[in-house]
Amino acid sequence: MVDNKRKKNTRMRGKTTHGYGSMKKNRGAGNRGGRGMAGSGKRADQKKPTILKKYGSSYYGKKGFNTHTRDKNTFLNLEYINKKLKDKKGDFFIFDASKYSRVLSKGVLTKKVKITCKSFSKSALEKIKKAGGEAIICS
Repeated sequence: MVDNKRKKNTRMRGKTTHGYGSMKKNRGAGNRGGRGMAGSGKRADQKKPTILKKYGSSYYGKKGFNTHTRDKNTFLNLEYINKKLKDKKGDFFIFDASKYSRVLSKGVLTKKVKITCKSFSKSALEKIKKAGGEAIICS
């Protein structure tokens, strides 16, 4: 009676090379240029026609969202100004924030301050006036 031939992968269990000779000959996907769409970037000219036919020109290039982060030096909070007050002329402390674009209202002012800046938020103006200070808008 003839035995049915078992699959190669079951017959080769426990044998290191699975019938491929040297260990390095059939190892991984390196001998076939990667798996799937691997290597389809800049240098794979031979794959480009099939990719363009299958997916179109949108396969290559940038996609998705752009996050625009604000420059941290454009805004300034009152709490920072309150910590950095040094120069005093008469009753007022003087703070020059003209290199910043806007003063925001986070924090509490405890001293009378003359602040020079390009613009102020409404709540920052209220807090400055409440503390007895002045807001000077420069260009």
